[in-house]
Amino acid sequence: MRPLVCVLFLSLCAVMPARAQTSRPTLPPDIDAQSNSRLPLILKESLDEEGRRIFEAINGKDGNTPRLGPPASTMHSLAAAEPYDRLNQLLRSANVIGPQFFEISTLVPAREFNQQYEWTAHERGARRVGVAEEVIDVIKHDRSTSGLPDKEATAIEFGRAMLRGNRQVPPELFARMVSLFGERGTIEITMVMGDYAMTAMLLNAVNQQLPPDWEPLLPMP
Repeated sequence: MRPLVCVLFLSLCAVMPARAQTSRPTLPPDIDAQSNSRLPLILKESLDEEGRRIFEAINGKDGNTPRLGPPASTMHSLAAAEPYDRLNQLLRSANVIGPQFFEISTLVPAREFNQQYEWTAHERGARRVGVAEEVIDVIKHDRSTSGLPDKEATAIEFGRAMLRGNRQVPPELFARMVSLFGERGTIEITMVMGDYAMTAMLLNAVNQQLPPDWEPLLPMP
């Protein structure tokens, strides 16, 4: 039995390094290994008193490193970082559109900008709040909205109109949005889509990579 055990042990040892090497794709050469982006992390301890206040307002009081993704990148422009984060939090917590249409409104720009980090985070979020799989798939695979419920179809078409072609919203589409979501809801959906279009541009600029334990969920062109 001992020779067989030794053979099995040696075979396992030979396989383990290969698995370890393939556990994470090789990062592009300009990517910082800690931030997973083109910019290094800005540590709280490196900031002055006002900078530390802003850092804690965005990232919490505990810890010395910012949250990865948009918070880590916006730390490089502290004056803009706080209102940017505050707007996002308000759009999340003080809206009338509800969590499902908030997430749908994040997915449309993530798809239009081919932003893997944003899409993967918010597809997961969309599933958590109960967005239907067929709605996620229509956005993900750029399919027709035919067959979707009217509100979901209209919100997707509205986002596509703002982000494609001449980027104008036809009057009949705007009227349909207002009839379904009200004036406030229409503006909130517009602002969420605008916020996440800006975030997609930010993440594309710094080439934000996924955390190693995330599976990429967006098919890229």
